[in-house]
Amino acid sequence: MRTPLIELTDAPDPADIAAIRAGLSQYNAAASGVDDQRPLAVLVKDPDTQQVLGGITGRTSRGMFFLEVFFLPESLRGNGIGSQALKMAEQEGWRRGCQAALLHTNTFQAPEFYRRNGWREIASIPSGPAGNCRVIFTKELGPDH
Repeated sequence: MRTPLIELTDAPDPADIAAIRAGLSQYNAAASGVDDQRPLAVLVKDPDTQQVLGGITGRTSRGMFFLEVFFLPESLRGNGIGSQALKMAEQEGWRRGCQAALLHTNTFQAPEFYRRNGWREIASIPSGPAGNCRVIFTKELGPDH
């Protein structure tokens, strides 16, 4: 085999990202004997237009729920919708056999929200902008969590 090209880009083609993910998924399935990765989303929609206003995206895999993105517009914060959406995602992770969940947020985002919802900080890593940290949280999942 000829030496492969190594290319850096800030605009990868979605098909290229899919190829990398598929390769890793195949490797993980072969190495672990488990092929259960699935996307998970909780969508918060406008009741009249059905337009997505915010929500949660993530995935479940080999006993872990990974919360990747969580956004609610300012107008929907502080009234329990976020906690309800988070609980729905956690419960779905549990139904899929996940024992724990993992996420990261920034100190300028929502670390207190996650603490109030039973998540435990396991690491804090300084990052930009100045004074900010990436905060990594975990939570045990179960029927009572």
